Amino acid sequence: MAATPSPTDEPISGRHRVAVVGGGSAGISVAARLRRAGVTDITLVEPSDAHWYQPLWTLVGGGQAPLRASRRPEGAVIPDGVRWIRRRAVAVDPDTRTVTLSGGVGLAYEYLVMAPGLQLDWRGVPGLSEAVGHDRVSSNYAPEYAPRTWELIRQMRSGTAVFTHPATPLKCGGAPQKIAYLAADHWRRQRVLDAIRIILVIPDPALFKVPAWSRVLERVAARYGIEVRLRSEVTAVDGDRRELVITDHTDGTKETVGYDFLHAVPPQSAPDWVKGGPLADPASPHGFVAADRHTLQHPHHGEVFALGDVANLPTSKTGAAVRKQAPVVAANLLAVMRGRTPTHRYDGYTSCPLVTARDRMLLAEFDYDLRPAPTFPLIDTFKERRDMWLFKRYGLPLVYWHGMLTGRL
Repeated sequence: MAATPSPTDEPISGRHRVAVVGGGSAGISVAARLRRAGVTDITLVEPSDAHWYQPLWTLVGGGQAPLRASRRPEGAVIPDGVRWIRRRAVAVDPDTRTVTLSGGVGLAYEYLVMAPGLQLDWRGVPGLSEAVGHDRVSSNYAPEYAPRTWELIRQMRSGTAVFTHPATPLKCGGAPQKIAYLAADHWRRQRVLDAIRIILVIPDPALFKVPAWSRVLERVAARYGIEVRLRSEVTAVDGDRRELVITDHTDGTKETVGYDFLHAVPPQSAPDWVKGGPLADPASPHGFVAADRHTLQHPHHGEVFALGDVANLPTSKTGAAVRKQAPVVAANLLAVMRGRTPTHRYDGYTSCPLVTARDRMLLAEFDYDLRPAPTFPLIDTFKERRDMWLFKRYGLPLVYWHGMLTGRL
């Protein structure tokens, strides 16, 4: 890995062998694997100078990790030999094989890896964009707000706390409820839990899509006295009045609830330039990129692959999913470059480390068919375990920084 490669503001002329759009976990992982396979002339487009290990933000909001532990300079994680263009992608034309970048400059490619992630649609809930980060409203879904979550949890001694989950695909689908459990466990330890009403708003018919883990989480929620509102969604926030509206989608009823603390998770979608572009899947109402669920190749443009949060795949959008998708994309892209048919297959594996207390965790791992797919088959991952919590807090970051981003794992 290069220590601190410098970005260039201007794309080098000519057609680039491989263009990778996005310098998050997906883009970096694929670029690293391609470099290890001997591919040269890889160009990575990423506007940010910071690279975040986002799974740690739940623990930041729960007071169990400092925000700085989740950040590295972007240049420190870009593989040696990969050209970094620090600009935003704003359009893609697969017919001419060109990515348009901010400033109107173009980047021509032979092969394209789409990994720009998703966007947080704070304005998707009326009043949320004005309220978040102010008064009693926070969110672990942005680094500027996650430390504030812990401040508000520590300050609360009584009242009503509401935790929301949007009715859209989202990164780390378990995170909206994990912070509710961490907060409740803290309040229990501070002996103020009985004075706090906790409402968890979930749009789905169950706490978790895999029934076996859902049953365990039902017991966790009951242990803390959490009111779980299934098939429901927060549809408006009034930060000045400290009120929100919960809509029950089973019958359409609306309830106005006052809050003393709100942890809000915004609706999420593909970036605007992606959802309105030619690579978006018409079947995706949120504009995610079309990709074969197994090969991750675009169905109409064989030189294009998509992975990570931006891909329209019927599985949860997690870093663990990226870890399994990246080797498939790299191997299948190499096959296409050599004139062969892609044969490597992604089975939909994803995982959700479900933190249920400040020192306990469930590790939910499953595939497209919602079948358990344990990495540690001899460990009972349906049990809240301290060793699994230690693995999330200390083991997984090491795996991420030194294994996944380097193309070794």
